[in-house]
Amino acid sequence: MRGFIGFIVMIQGAMGFIGQTFSDGAWGLLPHWFELPSIAYAGLFAAGAALAVWGDLDKKRRQKRGESGA
Repeated sequence: MRGFIGFIVMIQGAMGFIGQTFSDGAWGLLPHWFELPSIAYAGLFAAGAALAVWGDLDKKRRQKRGESGA
């Protein structure tokens, strides 16, 4: 679940940063609710990437130990 949420946050951060930097406004869902600077979208991308990697590493560790991921 961590990896999925991280992927969604990463996509929203990337869309916001790219849209605000290279276009007239941020893209995605977040600009409908929040007005964030470009650096905040870059931070969201980094946080989402960290969550995705953390979730993937945890899943691999569980598989290595033989646990089932419920």
